[in-house]
Amino acid sequence: MGMTTVAGVAAVDVGAFAFAGGWLRPDALTPARFVDRFEHAYGRHDGFRRNHAKGLSASGTFQSNGAGTAVCKSTVFKAGTVPVIGRFSLSGGLPDQPDKPDTVRGLALLFLPPGGQQWRTAMVNIPVFVDSTPQGFYERLLATKPVPETGKPDPQLMAAFLARHPESAAAMKIINQSPPSSGLANSTFHGLNAFHFTNDTGATAPVRWVAVPLQNGQPTGAPPSAQNDYLFDALIEAVARGPLSWRLILTIGGPEDPTNDATKRWPDSRPTIDAGTITINAVQTEAAGNARDINFDPTVLPDGIAVSDDPLLSARSAVYARSFTRRAAEPKRPSEVNVAQVRDER
Repeated sequence: MGMTTVAGVAAVDVGAFAFAGGWLRPDALTPARFVDRFEHAYGRHDGFRRNHAKGLSASGTFQSNGAGTAVCKSTVFKAGTVPVIGRFSLSGGLPDQPDKPDTVRGLALLFLPPGGQQWRTAMVNIPVFVDSTPQGFYERLLATKPVPETGKPDPQLMAAFLARHPESAAAMKIINQSPPSSGLANSTFHGLNAFHFTNDTGATAPVRWVAVPLQNGQPTGAPPSAQNDYLFDALIEAVARGPLSWRLILTIGGPEDPTNDATKRWPDSRPTIDAGTITINAVQTEAAGNARDINFDPTVLPDGIAVSDDPLLSARSAVYARSFTRRAAEPKRPSEVNVAQVRDER
């Protein structure tokens, strides 16, 4: 499948997704207002994503062991290997922000099973999401915008936000109990939203997933302050030494587990399925023809996977599409992360 076809699903009907999710009302948020808020918080950077702007494209495979077919009929989970296009990123709208240990890291993946269907997912290295609704996310963007005097968020605005959103305060406590790993290659990436999986017999179950690294050898300790891109540089060097792999673990929820609230964890006692291995064997500077031009819309799903009642899913789809439409029409400038430069310097 050519990259033109892959990117073609990006420009979706944002109004339809938003209305279906129930969060778009005349007096409430719209995708445009949401994207405007990202631009207000981080500035406008033509040609880049409005969130997770700093990134590195990747490519590889997913080798399914067939175990996932117990809960899902998608050909992604049939025993065999399918191509994968990926993107590593940092949260925030600054494409040249310095790498920091506590910045949320992302791994987005596009699975390309035979038959023309696709599975797109955008995961992060935190165990729960901070917000349960699009409105909460929007309000947090307002509360976390740095003020000019200090360069940090206004503590009174943040305190007021947390008072209004106790679910976010509880989620932050969970996140703070899970310190980040030393690098991108040894990060665990969580698909925070719940989805409904259906197998060949028609049985349906709520499912979340996580990508667990098989490598843990990246250096630990404080990063050199002079290395603006130390996380990405280390990833580039690691892939140059050999492929990187993650186990794709599916967690099967019970009837009492929430599917509409990404701030809440499911119990560790829930059954899991090791569905196979995601392998990244190459990374690329973002440019035309790779993951730069893919919209990792989490509602682009193959047969056997369906969205749940999580309100964030329709909102993410709508806002991602609006961001894609804007940046697609804008002039491009070089990515901060340059694979060739890192390898030349080493």
